[in-house]
Amino acid sequence: MARRVFTQTAYQDLSDFVYGRALYPITLGNGMVIGGGTVYPEINFTLPPMIITEATMPEALGHYQEIADGICRRAGDLSVPGFVAEIELLPPMTFNPDWGTAVCETVVEAIRRGGEKYGVKGAVRLTPVDIREGRDLEHMWRGSHWEKILRVFRQGAGVGAEFLAIESVGGKEVHDEAVMYCDIAKSIFALGVLGCRDMERLWAAIDGVAGETGAIASGDTACGFANTAMVLADRNYIPKVFAATVRVLASARSLVAYENGAQGPHKDCGYEGVYIKAITGTPISMEGRSSACAHLSPVGNVAACLADLWSNESVQNIKLLGGMAPIVSFEQLAYDCRLMNTASARGGETALLLRDLHADSDSGLDPQAYVLRPDVALEIAKELVKVAGHYARTKKAAGLALDHMRKAVEQGRLWLRDKELAWLERLSETVAGLPADPGELTENMLGECEKLDPKKYDM
Repeated sequence: MARRVFTQTAYQDLSDFVYGRALYPITLGNGMVIGGGTVYPEINFTLPPMIITEATMPEALGHYQEIADGICRRAGDLSVPGFVAEIELLPPMTFNPDWGTAVCETVVEAIRRGGEKYGVKGAVRLTPVDIREGRDLEHMWRGSHWEKILRVFRQGAGVGAEFLAIESVGGKEVHDEAVMYCDIAKSIFALGVLGCRDMERLWAAIDGVAGETGAIASGDTACGFANTAMVLADRNYIPKVFAATVRVLASARSLVAYENGAQGPHKDCGYEGVYIKAITGTPISMEGRSSACAHLSPVGNVAACLADLWSNESVQNIKLLGGMAPIVSFEQLAYDCRLMNTASARGGETALLLRDLHADSDSGLDPQAYVLRPDVALEIAKELVKVAGHYARTKKAAGLALDHMRKAVEQGRLWLRDKELAWLERLSETVAGLPADPGELTENMLGECEKLDPKKYDM
């Protein structure tokens, strides 16, 4: 697919920007239309604590079959109109592509049988682990690590996965240092230079696999970047305004997938998906209060404002009082979706009221929630697309995020502690002083990034 260039946002009117509806919905062969007016649950699950080896793979496959069978049964019980099951493969299942393929085939077949038995519609999103890190990594875009990821995609699509996604790690070795020291310049370099450089190559390749197999290249997330910052901020290890800024920076990086063939739905743990939806009009998956089984966050309600799929992040297959945890989590998702869909059925004004209640209940209490507000995301997105170039756009994202937080404090829409206000000013000064040329920033940064091997990025 030819590279796309986004110079204006898909959405112009805030009243059109709401959960369950995307300007470019995705229609599946089973009749599900994602972004066509119905919010569907996207259930994500994983194994209980166990060692994965060739000897234990039959046991692992048994867990996946049990989970998928149970979800289909509960979906039928609750009259769920459709769902997506995301398989986030564990590292051994990406290092051994045939294992990952077996997992995917097990879930696909269970959902097919569930459709026949319970009359439920389901689809599968396949997300291999990005294994391109470690001392034995040859190169980001060639060698065994690269080939195994693409093989998992190709084989998984071959056994029936509808959506291909990943949480890519290009630039993460630098961003980990940036988060540790709250170094916004290094964060912008990691996301806007290294990350975007990697995304261009990676997503051109994923789009190629999708074209070969008939699967849909869905989207990438900056989970290892922005979610890492969010979790650390939630534990008061780093400033919340830093984490909020990183979230907006991540939107410029995640957009590169859509410039290079991705069609959506954007993946759940990328909360920056609100910016992706604003710019591209593609549907997005989001997670909030329903993801507390995987991690805590300050964005439990606001995350639902624009969701077309509503996800739980991930949950282990362990026993709870109500049943196995994935089934319990699925039920929670189903009821959240039922509420949103009922509000939509009552008309646009009711849907917007629920959207705004979700936004207002979180956004004044934490800057990370504030930058996810639909009005804020759309306003920032409209300015971002005016800027050409990955680095320039990422730098602009930082400035816009900081400006919006500052104005919100002045207007009484956001409350920050004095320490956070000091960081807000410090970060703003640093961003304002960054060079305009990405080459100059790169030259400045190369000597400061201990874990970066520029050769692996062809630099």
